[in-house]
Amino acid sequence: MSSMLVDNIGELVTNGAGEGPLGIRRDAAVLVEEGRVVWVGPSAYAPAADRRLDAGGAAVLPGFVDSHAHLVFAGDRAAEFAARMAGEPYTGGGIRTTVGATRAATDDELRATVRRLRGEALRQGTTTMEIKSGYGLTVADEARSLRIAAESSTETTFLGAHVVPAEYADRPDDYVGLVCGPMLAAAAPYAKWVDVFCERGAFDVDHARAILACGQAAGLGVRIHANQLAPGGGVQLGVELDAASVDHCTHLSDADVDALAGTAHSDGSGTRTVATLLPGAEFSTRSPYPDARRLLEAGVTVALATDCNPGSSYTSSMAFCVALAVREMRLTPAEAVWAATAGGARALRRDDIGVLTPGARADLVVLDAPSYLHLAYRPGVPLIRQVMRNGVTP
Repeated sequence: MSSMLVDNIGELVTNGAGEGPLGIRRDAAVLVEEGRVVWVGPSAYAPAADRRLDAGGAAVLPGFVDSHAHLVFAGDRAAEFAARMAGEPYTGGGIRTTVGATRAATDDELRATVRRLRGEALRQGTTTMEIKSGYGLTVADEARSLRIAAESSTETTFLGAHVVPAEYADRPDDYVGLVCGPMLAAAAPYAKWVDVFCERGAFDVDHARAILACGQAAGLGVRIHANQLAPGGGVQLGVELDAASVDHCTHLSDADVDALAGTAHSDGSGTRTVATLLPGAEFSTRSPYPDARRLLEAGVTVALATDCNPGSSYTSSMAFCVALAVREMRLTPAEAVWAATAGGARALRRDDIGVLTPGARADLVVLDAPSYLHLAYRPGVPLIRQVMRNGVTP
């Protein structure tokens, strides 16, 4: 059995037992066997191993867990971004532009985009990345989008209900029937989750409930885009359907926050339904940022994700999102790092990632810095020195 010792770690973020909310250990080491963490402790007491990775006194933390990304698409919307920066409001309408380009693309073209962005994210420390469909919006295109996504991630999400495509603009009920019927049947073999963009200009609460319930009946877990552009019923619908995550959460009522807080685990370990915040979207659309402090103070579990997509958040950098969350959403650096690692894992209902504790998957990043604090302290700087995923250093 091959083993690797990562030692001479100046500051180890475990998200488990240790100092403070991040479970920090100093002068630490991690022993990895067969892709799993098997021991964590002081470097001075580290067991022998077949190979050694010297962290050189730097900080080590769990690989980032990006629980919300849209990577299967063609083309870009740089002109739309420029228009927004010149003052045009974001309405979500540009999704249809990407739908047209995606339908026209070959499998190999879509595959190349997914692999490029997944590789880009991995180099920046993201070891787990959820990937959604949603830019095909036909039975065949949604199925192939998920088939391609599944080549790069086990966390795949069917988002046939992204928007109503142009050919169904006057027949939204018919499109919901297509999503719940033939499209879901074709997509489900490649998907783990089902999602709906529950928003003005997309799907109302009744349509969203019907689609998510059909997805549940097909064995898929529930996620939902909710309350991004305006107040609405998406967050409370997510709670009603036991969604793993409600994503965006920009416009929340007291009842929304209470509903999320009401999903708290009895052991005090946070909420069953996670609020996933996507600061890259607010940055790229000049929109108000979610009130993260309000959620945290209510006891709601918060995750951070990139929302990587060609229209409203074309970034694959979780470190950038950490810095935005600290600067614009008033998370502490520790809260932001936890949300980008363990929080993302909670949003995927995973306990084997986002932590560096015995039994966890050996996903870790070595920073070119002495502390996790530098992720927010030095925004935009390439601080990821080395990445290990599933015990392997690419």
